[in-house]
Amino acid sequence: MLKVSKPKKTKFSFPRSITGISGLDEITNGGLPKNRPTLVMGNTGCGKTIMAMEFLVNGIVMFNEPGVFMSFEENISELETNVKSLGYDLNKHIVANKLYLEHVHVDFYEGLETGQYDLEGLFVRLTQAITKVKAKRVVLDSLDTLFYSLEHDVLRSEFKRLLTWLKEKKVTAIITAEVGENLLTRQGLEEYVADCVIVLDNRVTNQIAVRRIRIVKYRGSHHGTNEYPFIIDSRGMVVFPVASEAFDLKSSTERISSGIMSLDKMLGEKGFYAGSSILVSGTAGTGKTSLAAVFAKSVCLAKKHCLLCAFEEAPNQIIRNMRSISVVLDPFIKSNLLHFYYARPTLQNLELHFIAIKKIINEVTPSVVILDPITNLMTEGPNSDIRSMLTRFVDYLKLEHITVMFTAAITVGSIERNPSDEGISSMVDTWLMVQDIEVDYTRTRSLCIMKSRGMAHSNEVRSFSITNKGVGLADITDARNNGSSKRGYMERENLSTSKEKNEYKESARK
Repeated sequence: MLKVSKPKKTKFSFPRSITGISGLDEITNGGLPKNRPTLVMGNTGCGKTIMAMEFLVNGIVMFNEPGVFMSFEENISELETNVKSLGYDLNKHIVANKLYLEHVHVDFYEGLETGQYDLEGLFVRLTQAITKVKAKRVVLDSLDTLFYSLEHDVLRSEFKRLLTWLKEKKVTAIITAEVGENLLTRQGLEEYVADCVIVLDNRVTNQIAVRRIRIVKYRGSHHGTNEYPFIIDSRGMVVFPVASEAFDLKSSTERISSGIMSLDKMLGEKGFYAGSSILVSGTAGTGKTSLAAVFAKSVCLAKKHCLLCAFEEAPNQIIRNMRSISVVLDPFIKSNLLHFYYARPTLQNLELHFIAIKKIINEVTPSVVILDPITNLMTEGPNSDIRSMLTRFVDYLKLEHITVMFTAAITVGSIERNPSDEGISSMVDTWLMVQDIEVDYTRTRSLCIMKSRGMAHSNEVRSFSITNKGVGLADITDARNNGSSKRGYMERENLSTSKEKNEYKESARK
């Protein structure tokens, strides 16, 4: 179920019709202008008809506001078939007398031969439709088709007349039209004639299609002025707005364990702050995914939900690999505490991945989100765009009080530079660095805390070991001993292993 954003209370509340479209009500500050027409323009395939239909159906289902949909291109059977992919049963609403659908056939040649044009016929048909269902919402889809081949002065005059008529009927209307040049529709309808103008766009960048929405103007109301990405999937349209309430963030003093006792001690005895952002960066093979998996296991042991977003390995591969280091994740999947989001980075761009993740977050409400590795999503676009999108996502998670852990793969020779260049390290609250060092001609993993805001933390470089008994930390000097000392610190790190195994068994039994 999509969350409906409500307008903020102010001294003067501009009357609005809530669309029920996730994200759109946020950037319009509460919905479309009530009892006024809105012009929605866009190129082919950008989603104008889908947005308009969702506005109507949400009005019926959520707010008991009947609607009229008048199409000037698609016939009724085509329209019903096309929106079934979104789960809309239009016939059900028609039978309940909540929805009226009509296709208006326009004969261009007849208009050219007579040389006359009048909207009286359209007004009569609209009046009958509005009266029949007592409509509060109206959609005129592909209206520019109606004005085909008209002279500019006649078109402008008739369009203004239509807008005035809709206002007099006190209905909230959406008028869709193909976009032309200089914010004109395909047939030359000026955007400044309407009270509210929304432009949809479907562009291809680096062989990836991205839909975007922009509120060009909204008379009498504050609104978002940027371009915002959106997607259309089996559940409708979802807009991903910039988080604007970042200054209202509440800081928590609650702590959440990393899953490694000695690392918790390095972080002031208790681990990370709940609701904070964490970066684990390092070169290939240093154990970033293992740290993330141990953290996920710790969260699930605390009976909290965790969402692990994998952009490199498939979930089954991660589960198999983690078993080799005694991090068993299967019981948590069965108990519905651990959730996976898996997608190849090239499937869509960074923004659309985050929109998809946000939808899962709304469904499962996790306490922790892990993205492994975030750098796989950064192969496209300039660094400034990446930083902007990451900032939006981190702000959103903090508003929801969700702890987020990123892993970032960096290249040898750029350990200090790479994460900062990508705009990650400066925005996170805690930054862990894992890397390979040489101790007595032996390759040894190391871990250090580069920063951790708001807590006293260790500045030591510790040896980081991964074995079939789990993961552990020790002093670098201890790593030189391959005998009892090394086994000793691994055993200390895994004092709770027996207890955890019992919890695994009990969870699996349930």
